Amino acid sequence: MTARQTHMLVADARQQEVITDEQAQYFVENGFLVIRNVLAGEELKLVQADMMKLYEKGMAGVADDPDYMYGKGGKSGGRVLRRIEYVIDKSDPMKALLGHPFILRSVEKLQGRNFIPTWDSMVLKAPDEGIAVDWHRDAAVPEGCTDPRPIFNVDFYLDEADLRTCLWVIPGSNRWSADRARERCARPGFDTSDAIPVPMNPGDVIFHNIEVLHGSPAGDGNPLRRTVYCEFRPGEIEAAFGPHTLEYLSCKQQVLLACIERRKRMAYSAGEKPYEYRPDGAFAIAEPKEPATYRYPHDRYWRRQTGD
Repeated sequence: MTARQTHMLVADARQQEVITDEQAQYFVENGFLVIRNVLAGEELKLVQADMMKLYEKGMAGVADDPDYMYGKGGKSGGRVLRRIEYVIDKSDPMKALLGHPFILRSVEKLQGRNFIPTWDSMVLKAPDEGIAVDWHRDAAVPEGCTDPRPIFNVDFYLDEADLRTCLWVIPGSNRWSADRARERCARPGFDTSDAIPVPMNPGDVIFHNIEVLHGSPAGDGNPLRRTVYCEFRPGEIEAAFGPHTLEYLSCKQQVLLACIERRKRMAYSAGEKPYEYRPDGAFAIAEPKEPATYRYPHDRYWRRQTGD
């Protein structure tokens, strides 16, 4: 069976409280899972509006701020905003979004109760710039790790992603060897012969394994596409292999607890069953504390710098 013939299983956050066993197994085997209708109504509008403010700030030009990253426009050749880091720190709606109960229950189902939110950023396709994202893996599972639980990103789509802008995925490539993945990424052009497109609507989400091969074509006359990424890792894997220090893990646990509490106070969360973060063992939290900040720079907590 070719990748194009693979049936794409889809979850629906309006119809369920957590991904099913079948959906979880599909994700483990294929490296990605689409979840429809995660954000809707007032929450979607607030997140879209806040992220548009950040986008417009970045497009106007931000000097001497490493959180705003730029690239060369595919058509204009000019300086184009492509990424903004630490968006949870920059937005109250994004803080509440991190506490989304469907997402967190589903992360726990896949990673266990000691999961850690490790990265957050917004990746952009600027309008009509036709910037391609070549085939790639986001990262590699740490060398020597035999824990089968997946490390993955949760991709929140704030704009429609049609065939001009959507993600293409090679199902099952998360289980390929490093050599096979490198060979596939080295093919010339944006070859989709073994891939499938994943069109998305505003408010939809993709879970994607850090080792699944994915990318998107240059497109022509593409509209703006904003996608917010939150990465999660099982705490046991992060504690054993890094790349962050143990201090970082504790800080991010407190961030997660604070974001869950913020969500409870949002009008649009009325009627939700809040997620209960209940890490145990070495990851148990003795006392919740208001975070000193929501921005913990990765480079200050790399394990190789501390000798931890």
